[in-house]
Amino acid sequence: MNEYLLDAIDLRLLNALQADAGPSNHRLAADCGISPATSLRRIRRLERLGIIERRVALLQPQRLAQAVGHGLTALVEVSLDRQGAEALDAFEARAIAEPAVRQCYRVSPGPDFVLVVAVRDMPAYLALAQRLFTDDANVRNVKAFFSLKRAKFDPSLPLPEPA
Repeated sequence: MNEYLLDAIDLRLLNALQADAGPSNHRLAADCGISPATSLRRIRRLERLGIIERRVALLQPQRLAQAVGHGLTALVEVSLDRQGAEALDAFEARAIAEPAVRQCYRVSPGPDFVLVVAVRDMPAYLALAQRLFTDDANVRNVKAFFSLKRAKFDPSLPLPEPA
């Protein structure tokens, strides 16, 4: 049996958790039409399999900015001189080790990587650029796009409709 097979109950739980991971297990179970014990057992299985990677709080940047000030978000395209597996793996390891790199994607065609970077301000971005791009002899080209406004952010993944 394939342990990664998901049934309608799993899909309902995953959809509910992607929408809001905050409710109690009892509330989640009731919303999904199952018992709390079934809900808890299923969620633990999905976590053990790594399908549920983690549960986090999503922060609203405009409201957070009122409390702590605006940060700087950049979408950064990175092209390398050498694209062998070892060179790609080495840059990826350095990028994901940087706390300011919030997302890292290998892409094709075009640049080799697209990074989503969040920093406090432009001097912090410049320091990151020096460490991650300028000091790496294999980085050929960097193109940064600075976010003026986040119009949509939805980290949920599309799932099949539960039967």
